[in-house]
Amino acid sequence: MKKTKVIPLRIPENLYEIAALKADQEHMDKATALRQWLHDGAEKYVMQALADGWISRGRAVELLDVTYYDIYPLLDKYGLDVGSSDEQIRLSHENAKNLKLAAKAKAG
Repeated sequence: MKKTKVIPLRIPENLYEIAALKADQEHMDKATALRQWLHDGAEKYVMQALADGWISRGRAVELLDVTYYDIYPLLDKYGLDVGSSDEQIRLSHENAKNLKLAAKAKAG
């Protein structure tokens, strides 16, 4: 079982009413509805932090308590991408070409 922490939380009345509506429609209690919202928001925040390079994949896996394989569907879910951009790939190829030319010039 995951560790949990009890914290007092003040929320605007309208959010409480929305939580009550969600709880009624989805047959759950209001606390569960609020926890789901909190989890969804945290998940999106962590995925954005990963995509922006603020945290590593390993840290994202740890924070969300998922596997490395779960990260990619989550990135897709939020329309995010990690990895090299087209510009970074182009620059990488250009640098490799320049290094190869420099090595040939030095050897020849």
